[in-house]
Amino acid sequence: MIQLLFTVVGVEAGVVVLLLIKTPLRKLVLLSLDHLKRGRGPVAVRTVAATLFVVLVSSLHGIVKIQRRAAGEDGFVGLNPTDQVLWSRHLLEASLMGYSLFLALIIDRMHHYIRELRVLRKSVEAVTKQSRMAEEGKNGAVDQLKAREQEITQLKATISSLRSESESTMKEVKAAEANALALRKQSEGFLLEYDRLLEENQNLRNQLQSIDQRLSRSDSKKNS
Repeated sequence: MIQLLFTVVGVEAGVVVLLLIKTPLRKLVLLSLDHLKRGRGPVAVRTVAATLFVVLVSSLHGIVKIQRRAAGEDGFVGLNPTDQVLWSRHLLEASLMGYSLFLALIIDRMHHYIRELRVLRKSVEAVTKQSRMAEEGKNGAVDQLKAREQEITQLKATISSLRSESESTMKEVKAAEANALALRKQSEGFLLEYDRLLEENQNLRNQLQSIDQRLSRSDSKKNS
């Protein structure tokens, strides 16, 4: 157990050193940590950390138990050789497990901050690239703005000419409407006059028919 804890602590210390120093192995370590934090990796790591913490608490409890057992009624009596070995073993295991958990936390935070630093650098590079592109396109934008201003001026002139044409057309339309209204009134008057003439013509025909009838009667009397 102690040899395994020494190995774990040594490996974690080496990982911390590799993360601190920028070497080609640093990328490999970061890729390994990225792969470890995917899928079921975080669950496994938390399970191992919880197990180590439980064992650490058990070792601390063993240390306290040995110290209480070594204490007498008049105070601390001393540890026998067996208790000293057990006490030293528990203390060493607790220290190694504490160091292991601490180094694991340090590795996790360093990996997180390095990844955030990379994202921040990429965003800064993207912003810098965009600012350069904006500066390069500023001159072209000025030329485009001038061309658009000229187009706007031409469009304004066209709009004013079309507006004047529309006003003249509206005047002509109003004059045509007035003429049409006058012609309508005149036609209505003509229709009334036509109806009156038809009525007079009918009256004249009636009068002529009555005169013809009278003449025919008078002729018939003379012949008889």
